Amino acid sequence: MSVEVSALASFYPLDKLRPECLEQLAREAISEDIGKGTVLFSAGDVDEQMIYLLSGEVRCEYPDGKIKTTDGSSLQGRYALGDLQPRRFTATVTSLSAQLIRLDRRYTEKVLIWDQLSRNPEFKHYDAEPGANRWIFRVLQNRALHKLPTGAVERMFQRLQEVYVVNGQCVLREGDEADYFYVIKEGRAAVSKQSGDGEAIVAYLLRGDTFGEDALLTKSVRNASVTMMSDGKLMRLSSKDFAEILTPPVVDWVSAGKASILVRQGAMTLDVRSLEEFEERAIKGALNIPLLDLRDRIDELDRGRKLIIYCNTGERSAAAAFILSKVGFDAVALQGGLAAMLKQLEKP
Repeated sequence: MSVEVSALASFYPLDKLRPECLEQLAREAISEDIGKGTVLFSAGDVDEQMIYLLSGEVRCEYPDGKIKTTDGSSLQGRYALGDLQPRRFTATVTSLSAQLIRLDRRYTEKVLIWDQLSRNPEFKHYDAEPGANRWIFRVLQNRALHKLPTGAVERMFQRLQEVYVVNGQCVLREGDEADYFYVIKEGRAAVSKQSGDGEAIVAYLLRGDTFGEDALLTKSVRNASVTMMSDGKLMRLSSKDFAEILTPPVVDWVSAGKASILVRQGAMTLDVRSLEEFEERAIKGALNIPLLDLRDRIDELDRGRKLIIYCNTGERSAAAAFILSKVGFDAVALQGGLAAMLKQLEKP
């Protein structure tokens, strides 16, 4: 069910946002009608949702037995319901029905921090023209940057540099050393790779899309070329800034012990080393897709399963986790690589 901008504007702290920010959140928000007796969350839960009560009544029961009631028509109803993590109480609908609005907490926080940053007269990336900031909202939505702390968002925007590009300009060339991470602010681009039949286009990029991170994560040369299909503007982040700001928080890591538990729960193990390395020694049951082939073979992966990715040291697996997170996979990288997992499997 769609959400009206006016509904979001009645909530705190969303009421202070610019209209374009509210419009963006309204596109992502989910509205639900919930019946009596539905448990919205339980004490101790950790989740990624902000829940606002548009109408109806919810009982808030604390572990110590204390009970409070929140009514959607009250002043208290203007605040997100029990928004501290872990949840401090169990929330149960007590009215015949209740209407809720759910927002992704991380994305909402990023929109809030960008709105605040852009109000500073010295902030250089805000454009008052209608639709001119769409690239920013797409960057903030990037699933690979989902876990980026709000402080890192501020540093990222402070370090981004704007560069002008023209139609036909080659921004990245396959085989070159990695120097920058890019975001398309305006324009379109094509991604191409060399093959036995020559150079072939493998993807197209639009405003808000990012590129150039693969080689930075793996500390290797570019694995594809990117050529502009129109005049435009790019925002870029140096390899040094990328390593400092983006790399640490955007890749989820798991220990070998945790990985073993996840595998028993149905997770898939993905080996992103070369075929030769895989054939020499690998984790039993793992699927091998070398990192350089990953984008071309994504359809071989099950989007419904969590992915545990490993290599020898962690660098290739971190790059793979970043790439797959961008396109919607639940992917984590294995700490310690193959050696750590084999040691774990040898335990009695």
